[in-house]
Amino acid sequence: MLKLFLLVLGLLTFVGLVWHIGLTPIIEAATSLGPGAVLVILLPSVLMYVCEAYGWRLTLGAQAHRVSFWRLWAIRTAGEVVNMTTPAAYVGGEPLKAYLLKRHGVPIVDAMASVVTAKTIMTLAEVLFVLVGIVLSLWTMSAIKTPSLAATGSSPSVGAAMLTVTVLMFGTIVFLTIQRRGLFIGLLGLLRRCRIRLSYLESREEKLRALDAAINAFYARDRRALVFSIGMFFIGWLAESLEVYVMLYCIGPPTDVPTAIAIGALAVVIKGGAFFIPGSIGAQEGGYLLLLAAYGYSNLAGITFAILRRVRELVWILIGLVCLAALGGVRDPLAAATAEAEDDKL
Repeated sequence: MLKLFLLVLGLLTFVGLVWHIGLTPIIEAATSLGPGAVLVILLPSVLMYVCEAYGWRLTLGAQAHRVSFWRLWAIRTAGEVVNMTTPAAYVGGEPLKAYLLKRHGVPIVDAMASVVTAKTIMTLAEVLFVLVGIVLSLWTMSAIKTPSLAATGSSPSVGAAMLTVTVLMFGTIVFLTIQRRGLFIGLLGLLRRCRIRLSYLESREEKLRALDAAINAFYARDRRALVFSIGMFFIGWLAESLEVYVMLYCIGPPTDVPTAIAIGALAVVIKGGAFFIPGSIGAQEGGYLLLLAAYGYSNLAGITFAILRRVRELVWILIGLVCLAALGGVRDPLAAATAEAEDDKL
């Protein structure tokens, strides 16, 4: 019921924004770009998906040879479409990724370990990216004189970004520490201390120990792979800023690289902060509009920017569905992943 309420509220917010700006100017601004410009706008997201797939591949270690890079890319894209289309806080597709890896010859323990470490590394790279974006935002804002900044002295998103990155950094450090000490066995021990006995987990204690050992082995022995994986995920996040640069170049007026990175990082914070709203509908559009207004862009440019990013999301949802179908076309991917884990006694 809460999800439905938030969805309706988000839709009303989006409709209100469109009504305020005017539907006709928005359509004219979007259609004036042409299909060629839209294709160019999609190119940075291709780079983002490629870099993130390679960053994930590095976490597979000795098992990486079992699956080709492009098949791994397809698996990741299929998993991300589940993350984007299910209300599971961007983690619903992770079991699917492990399931699809196992179907292509990777042992389930190594597959699940790579999914956990890749998600952690991706979050760490996100923290670094947002930190860089905050620094650049404070620097670029000092040279911008707009009415919205006259009253506040800074972007309205910078304070929220600083709070978000602090929470993310703290949470990532805590999660890394827990992983090093045994994430899954620790969870099992916590449940036992609370006098909660789950037969599903109890019967798989040895498998859980093996999973914790695989995660620890990556952090302890594959330091070079860890550093390179962080670097690849960081480049993937930078591709978000390249997308911002290309979009604003097409919408006009163009921006510079530091400003594009700052806007890209703050846009990540806006989208992540609205995760509890289905599709971040309304909140994402309103946040982008305010963010670009802080950099001197019109409301029309802000809503056009938001719509273009929605178009990119829809394109990748379609690509993800094609990848999911090509990889086996499971009807219920999460149920299939659970069933596969059941077969492996994990």
